Amino acid sequence: MLTCKQCASAFEISQNDLAFLEEVSPVFSGQKELIPSPTLCPDCRQRRRLNWRNERTLYRRTCSSTGKEIISVYAKEKPYKVFDNDEWHSDKWDARSFGRDFDFGRPFFEQFHELFLAVPQLSRSASGNQNSDYTNQCGWCKNCYLIFEADFDEDCLYANYLYDSKKCVDNLQITRCELCYECIDCINCYHLHFSQNCQNCSDSWFLTQCIGCSECVGCVNLRNKRHCIFNEQLSPEEYAARLATFQLRSRSKIFVLHENCSTFAKKFHCKALRGTQNEDSTGDYLWNTQRCVSCFDVQESQDCKHLFNCRRMKKVQDVTVFGSLKGAEFCYENHEIGDGARNIIFCDQAWTDVNNCTYSKLCVNGCHDLFGCIGLKHAQYCVLNKQYTKEEYEQLVPKIIGHMRKTSEWGEFFPVELSPFAYNESVAQEYFPLSKKEVIENGWAWRDSVDDIPNATKIIPGRLLPETINETPDDILQWAIECEVTKRPFKIIKQELDFYRQLSLPVPTLHPDERHRRRMALRNPRHLWTRPCAKCGGEILTSFAPDREESVLCEACYLNEVY
Repeated sequence: MLTCKQCASAFEISQNDLAFLEEVSPVFSGQKELIPSPTLCPDCRQRRRLNWRNERTLYRRTCSSTGKEIISVYAKEKPYKVFDNDEWHSDKWDARSFGRDFDFGRPFFEQFHELFLAVPQLSRSASGNQNSDYTNQCGWCKNCYLIFEADFDEDCLYANYLYDSKKCVDNLQITRCELCYECIDCINCYHLHFSQNCQNCSDSWFLTQCIGCSECVGCVNLRNKRHCIFNEQLSPEEYAARLATFQLRSRSKIFVLHENCSTFAKKFHCKALRGTQNEDSTGDYLWNTQRCVSCFDVQESQDCKHLFNCRRMKKVQDVTVFGSLKGAEFCYENHEIGDGARNIIFCDQAWTDVNNCTYSKLCVNGCHDLFGCIGLKHAQYCVLNKQYTKEEYEQLVPKIIGHMRKTSEWGEFFPVELSPFAYNESVAQEYFPLSKKEVIENGWAWRDSVDDIPNATKIIPGRLLPETINETPDDILQWAIECEVTKRPFKIIKQELDFYRQLSLPVPTLHPDERHRRRMALRNPRHLWTRPCAKCGGEILTSFAPDREESVLCEACYLNEVY
């Protein structure tokens, strides 16, 4: 057992973990440079990586190259050079021009930070998008607005972790969906509202853990049913009559039904691990995995541990996002790597056919054999962005690693203190929330922000908005709405209003950030506990804490219950 130097909790490093660290340790001139055991527990390691990830906070600033106004994850007062995406990807500049010698009289992270301040950064992680400027961690999307960590979407608004979907608004973790509103963890769904953990469902409201259901309301754990309300089977005529009584065009009536459905859902069993076709795997929301341990929101991966929001990974540990079509393999302690990544260690943002990179950031497109580099494309054998021959590189890097062992830097991901983002700008605040006082006591950054005053003809409190969309005038596009909870102002855009009119939904009264926060609160934490199965009494490992009121079943008992 080891003790975490951050939170002082005990954590285990198994013989399998040590074997993995030896396997992925980099080799230079035939000599393996062993990675030591981590000094932080898995949660603190995850939080450290998440502090380098700003998903949702966007700012207006000017491009450091062209002077044009751009949208960026870096606030304008941040000391970094920031390029618009097209400018950053262009051939007008070469990050090797910022190369410098390594100084063995100073710590590595100090020198890396100085390079970070000099090399232009990408304004947003975005690629292949059309008419989707207000997005981040987003690729190959069209006509999308305020969606984050999303790929191959069209006409979607206000979402996180959204893939291959069309005309969806206000969702979290959905894939291959269309015309869905306020859904969480849904796959292959159509015209679904306020539902969670559903697959292949359509034309329904407030479903929980349902598969293959259509024209249902308030149902839980149903399979391939139609015309059900609160799990009661009805005729088509009875269903239509009961549905009309709910008056689902009215905001207040929707709220009442929402409360009733939430109460009803608590009567039913939950599955210990959400997902299908997993072998010898633990975590939650796993799909087609084998031998994945303590992984969350992971698909098509094998022999991994401590992964979060990843696809197609093999022999990878401690990685936060993403994998993509080409995936990654033999990687350790990274943030945002994939699309053909191999032997990537302690890196931030490394993608598209990159390999053998260590302690580097934003190195992409065929880079290999880099150490301590930033912003390189199609580069090889560089240290602190300075070009070397292969022989020089393989002689220098072991010396730097030896120096880092003396300064206790080797084996640690980039420190929170060097993150370009304040703690409350980053995803760390979502999964490990801290007060401003706690953040400052830890020596980390906090950013107090004030919303810009919207350009609006008037500001209207959310509680005074019309009850139905039919009562809502087009003039609302010129209004600013004051969030009922946070009092923050927000506006409705035309694309959004058209969606509400198409689905006969009332305009929301909460700020988009508050809506996102509430969706996040409906998902379990990324942590596992042991508790007995409520049916057979066998021990299960689950993200439902033992003191929670839900009845949680092992997979075998759950399947017997619902089929």
